Amino acid sequence: MLLEDDIRWKHNIAEKIRRLEGIMGSLVPDGSLPRSESQGEDDASATSQHDVATTQDQEQTWEVDPKCEPSSIPASCISEMRNPEAPHVIPSSRPTLITREIVSLQEAENLFKVYHERLDHLLYRILGDHQSLDTVAASSPLLTAAICTVAALHSRSLGHLFEKCYREFRQLVAATTLSKEHNADDVRGLCIGAFWLHQLSWALAGTAVRIALEIKLNHGIYKALEGDRVAYMQTRLYYLVYVCDHHCSVLYGRPPMSRDCDSIKAAMRFLETENATEDDVRLVTQVKIWSISAAVFDTFGVDVDAPVPPHKLAQLRRFSISLDTWYADWSDRFGPNEKVGNYPAKGVGLHFHFAKLYLCSHAFRGVQKYAHTKSFPSPELEEIANTAVLCATSILGVITADTELQSLLNGLPLCFDTMIAFAVVFLLKVATNYSETVTMDKNKIISLVDRTITMLQRTTSSMHRQHLLVSIGSGVRKLRSKFHEGPAQTYETPSLSASPAAPELFSGDLEWVESISNFDLFNLQAPLSGLDPWPLDPEFHATL
Repeated sequence: MLLEDDIRWKHNIAEKIRRLEGIMGSLVPDGSLPRSESQGEDDASATSQHDVATTQDQEQTWEVDPKCEPSSIPASCISEMRNPEAPHVIPSSRPTLITREIVSLQEAENLFKVYHERLDHLLYRILGDHQSLDTVAASSPLLTAAICTVAALHSRSLGHLFEKCYREFRQLVAATTLSKEHNADDVRGLCIGAFWLHQLSWALAGTAVRIALEIKLNHGIYKALEGDRVAYMQTRLYYLVYVCDHHCSVLYGRPPMSRDCDSIKAAMRFLETENATEDDVRLVTQVKIWSISAAVFDTFGVDVDAPVPPHKLAQLRRFSISLDTWYADWSDRFGPNEKVGNYPAKGVGLHFHFAKLYLCSHAFRGVQKYAHTKSFPSPELEEIANTAVLCATSILGVITADTELQSLLNGLPLCFDTMIAFAVVFLLKVATNYSETVTMDKNKIISLVDRTITMLQRTTSSMHRQHLLVSIGSGVRKLRSKFHEGPAQTYETPSLSASPAAPELFSGDLEWVESISNFDLFNLQAPLSGLDPWPLDPEFHATL
């Protein structure tokens, strides 16, 4: 009885609010407000969205579903019902950063062109079927803001728009977090942000996973395998969410939130469907390799002080074989791409060496316990450690020698920025502390690091000052200066102070680069001691 009275009272209040709004609307038929009130436009817009959501909550009840079968999922026995006496509030067209005049239509078109014609092809076409800004803006303000923000970050001529696009994107993400109204394009926007915006990447990846599951993108695989186009688009978007989540899992040293469900297990069958494209093949290769890295994470955990126990060495070997098999399957699969050149083929090699480095760096766990012996506890661990060194040198060797890859660094996702930082710091620490333990030419290693620093200085000179690689370049240069073995070169690293001061919202973003020499990079989990202070946006950091 009390529950029924409470529901009835809420319905009455909601009806009175609607009547009051109608009266106010008749008093101001043109919808105009005094000028003084327009100063709170942003707050009013947010409040309006909150009021609509609150009203919708008041109009909803929960009932036991009599259609629930014994084989049903437990939660399906309770259904959300809308009060038939309360009219459904149909949200009007959601404002975008264009309609709110944060950027002009022409600026937004230019930003969309930067993203659509280049960046989107580096990440297997997150936009899917979208070919114009009009369709994007009509579907999702969040996706619109994500595109504009990421494009501004990677554009010399439009970089001045980054800060205000970023602010708008962050506000939309905050509003989306507790909203019940989501669509697939909102998930696309979250993925775009997570792949490229290091300030928010972990928070965005988590939100993308949650919403993807809420709108059941992971269920699309069943009809996708039958040739359904809509289900195909749902499934490939879920694969993007999976890859995005696993990027962040390994880079931040936290368990992935998406698991190997039926969609992931059926990835190879997905490629056999009539809708599959070359971009889908590239995407599935990522699903496969990150699935292996996730298994490595689950097996060895994050305790970098504990040596790999002897009984787990066999499992480590099996992971190594899985990575070798992955590379053998895909290394010769891709030819030149119209939009991104030879990156698809070269990316396979880089991802392979990065995954192998991550795996084999586990050999250094707990190695300080054997420092007095200047050797590993077993020849097998020593061999694994040597493999890690070879993989790190391969990453830096390829990047410093390949001008095509260097031209793509201002566009590749965060994974590649961290890959470079990890390889540099790993080699410097091994060369300094373990040169007698592993097989390596110390002078050649230092020379390779120096060439990498020079390359970063050159390639980041034209990047936006908030690009993560700019700060990585500065951080590794400072780290190199701490090592006195061999003649240190003098580098003229681009001065961040020469550019206009970054807005306060980015303060603290790059602390981990300043303390990069403290990283425990013998396990990538520690971005180690540093990626906990890895600067997430200050407003999000408190919640992570």
